[in-house]
Amino acid sequence: MTRLDAGPEEVEAPAACDGPRALLLTSRDVPLGGVRGMEVHRALPQRDLPMIGAWCFLDRFGPQVARMRVEPHPHIGLQTVTWPFVGEVRHRDTVGSDVLVARGALNLMTSGAGIAHSEYSTGEDAVALDALQLWITLPDARRHGPQAFERHENLPEVTISSPNGEDAGEATVVMGPFGGAESPATVHTPLAGVEVRIAAGASARLPLEPAWEYGLLGVFGDVRVHAHRDAAASALDLAPHDLLYLGIHRSHIDVVAGPEGATVFLLGGEPFADEIVMWWNFVGRSHDEIVAARDEWEADSPRFGHVVGHGSERIPAPPLPHVRLTPRRRRV
Repeated sequence: MTRLDAGPEEVEAPAACDGPRALLLTSRDVPLGGVRGMEVHRALPQRDLPMIGAWCFLDRFGPQVARMRVEPHPHIGLQTVTWPFVGEVRHRDTVGSDVLVARGALNLMTSGAGIAHSEYSTGEDAVALDALQLWITLPDARRHGPQAFERHENLPEVTISSPNGEDAGEATVVMGPFGGAESPATVHTPLAGVEVRIAAGASARLPLEPAWEYGLLGVFGDVRVHAHRDAAASALDLAPHDLLYLGIHRSHIDVVAGPEGATVFLLGGEPFADEIVMWWNFVGRSHDEIVAARDEWEADSPRFGHVVGHGSERIPAPPLPHVRLTPRRRRV
């Protein structure tokens, strides 16, 4: 997915991730107009919370009926994680990939120093679409490396138990480790991404790594989350598109589904050590890095390659703001 809301960031001292949180955040709507006519709900980055672990971006495009036409566009310094719920999207990129993104399959693209890709819905008419797309910030050891693409169709499934040990649902381990299983997808920093499906009315206890920070995204159905350390405190209601930031130093979180059951997406990871500069589709460490990447994309540099099956069509980079880009900083 390409961003259309690129802009400068403010400079201020970052807050430390030093304990549990129960911060409920609302996704903002980002309309992608023109022939795409896409409706996007953006949960990350937030003004007060730019990242959870190395996860720096979280969009849900859908549920909707739309015709997706995202022309070739560039990325640097990140991995894209595409996780569909409904519909098929054709992914093409500059390492020669030409695949259909569909339910049950993880598509993972690693930009390294630079990559470009396109995303089209199948056919010429509007179709039902619903998916998550997330970005992972690459560490220094990998962000200047080569481009790569992976597809994984056989991901681990884990049974979720209630606090009393009864079966409460199941989870698909999309990225990283969870509940004794581990995704085969390549990661470059400690993190996890998990789709959790909870049975109607059930209470599910999700195991967490205490050294990591976590967030919980509502996907389908309503859930109540017992996120406060005080057992007597009220649970929080999590609706679809809401993101609940859980902070760090938790061994588990209890989630109760409504009468129709629920699906949530858990994302977490070791707090990311570096500050990042994020603008448009680029994740770097400085203003100058971003400027150089933009200039090379506009010059049709070999750095990004050519997307298989496309001609000269491409998304031009937006103009840079008239200020220096600065790191995104946590405020909570």
